Amino acid sequence: MNDRISFQGEPGANSHIAAREAYPELEPLPCPTFEDAFAAVSERQAKYAMIPVENSLAGRVADVHHLIPESGLYIIGERFVPIRHQLLGVPGATLEGLTHVRSHPQALGQCRRMLRKMGVAAVKTADTAGAAREIAELGDPKIGALASALAAEIHGLTILKPDMADARHNTTRFLVFSSEADDAPPGQGPCMTSFVFRVRNVPAALYKALGGFATNGVNMTKLESYIEGGGFSAAMFFAEVEGHPEDRLVKLALEELSFFSASLKVLGVYPADPFRRA
Repeated sequence: MNDRISFQGEPGANSHIAAREAYPELEPLPCPTFEDAFAAVSERQAKYAMIPVENSLAGRVADVHHLIPESGLYIIGERFVPIRHQLLGVPGATLEGLTHVRSHPQALGQCRRMLRKMGVAAVKTADTAGAAREIAELGDPKIGALASALAAEIHGLTILKPDMADARHNTTRFLVFSSEADDAPPGQGPCMTSFVFRVRNVPAALYKALGGFATNGVNMTKLESYIEGGGFSAAMFFAEVEGHPEDRLVKLALEELSFFSASLKVLGVYPADPFRRA
């Protein structure tokens, strides 16, 4: 198996930064799409994949949640990464001279008030690091990009204004995926459990299925529904809870969930990032 870690985006993307910080010993493998990043692990081109799933300002990352169950991979970790969007320009550019700023829609949305105040036009691109590469190739001092300091370093750009996000708490949560399960052992500290389930076709099935978590005092931190198989029935759910499946209360809650579900699959049991306690 390759000692590489895949991510969606170009070198200098926030996913690249997350991968490099979490696994400095692994070689980063840029991928054009999330599907490609997952496939790199499935096809043994990479050991892990670092995938963003949600942001504190922009909410969930589109298209990721329905790909997770389809990937056939296991979640082995999570990482919360503060996002620092830098406003970049080519050498010689000035803030006053900018008319357009390019970046990924998520980054543009996270900096929209600041961009509106500056009076520049926001231009959507495939990813933040790609926007940095594009303006470096164009060489136009009127066009800037929202990207990371690493992207500025890679492409020889100037940071015209640091930390452009509208809120200081701008943080993205990433999940780490592997082709092999590597569940955290019970009793070794706070952990998270991620799973997917499909409710049975009975009245109030979802209410009954989730009741066990409430009665057993298990904190559910995520519940996402998504369309499966091209239909319009939101019967498949991706969920996460605090705790280990071997913890007595979590075990009871999952047993009750299983009783009211047509299928249940645990995708991973992994240590909780210390960010949660902070």
